Amino acid sequence: MLRAIVPGVAAGSGGLPQWNCACPVCAAVRSGQAGAPQTQSSIVVSADGERWVLINASPDIRQQFAATPALHPRAVRHSPLSAVLVTNADVDHVAGLLSLREAQPFALYATRRVHSVLDANAIFNVVNREHVPRRPVQLNESMPILDAAGEATGICIETFTVPGKVALWLEDPNAERFGSVAEDTIGVAIRAEGSEARLFYLPGCADVPDSLKARFKPTDTVLFDGTTYTEHEMAEAGVGQKSASRMGHLVMSGPQGTIARLADVPLARRLFIHINNTNPVWLPDSEARREIARQGWDLAFDGMELTL
Repeated sequence: MLRAIVPGVAAGSGGLPQWNCACPVCAAVRSGQAGAPQTQSSIVVSADGERWVLINASPDIRQQFAATPALHPRAVRHSPLSAVLVTNADVDHVAGLLSLREAQPFALYATRRVHSVLDANAIFNVVNREHVPRRPVQLNESMPILDAAGEATGICIETFTVPGKVALWLEDPNAERFGSVAEDTIGVAIRAEGSEARLFYLPGCADVPDSLKARFKPTDTVLFDGTTYTEHEMAEAGVGQKSASRMGHLVMSGPQGTIARLADVPLARRLFIHINNTNPVWLPDSEARREIARQGWDLAFDGMELTL
């Protein structure tokens, strides 16, 4: 049995509400008129409820661990955290590693591309390799997640590249296009050893090619990139000029959006995660929220638990 907890669901905008934003969604949440504040996206998974694997290390990691009893230490120096997998080098997925620097053993998994990015930035040396071995994922193959000592956690993953974009802080300002290079962004299918029930986690995805759709089975649960509802949402909210595609994300709505592109794919459950602070789906009484519900989609939320 796979147990998953969602410590955070917001996109890398500083969470919800964003600290320097008074857009309609942030203002509504800040005033208590719509929903609860949410932290930046990550999930943790376990096969036994004792050893946990973190997928993406959010800048909000201290707050998230404090709010998740399953991740609390059980001795003076202890953590149930056995391993971390990062799906890309975005700040909202790697900055939390800097808070995991207390000589606590765990294994760090990423693509070779992302490992090279971390290796090139000296600040990540605070995550001491003597305690935290860095291991590359094997793309398109099922592989077990092992802890720092090489012991099995009971979690198996299959990682695969998805359309995306190089992390913002790695962009070349002189480049005309901001596409992706190999292994910049991955999705991951997660299962407990001996089980066929799978949880897909794709917090960043810029397209839904047929090769991705072909991976899904009717028994799968999917947590999918829900950054924006429309292509020019940020500009319309007055908070920036970048479109969803410019940021490397696929919109929820419209004929080319996630909802439409996955409408013909049978799934056990479909949920959005990594949701930007400008996205109107945060508002319970919005037409956007009603529409995703009509189409069979839910929103993940901080503290949500899933059992597969």
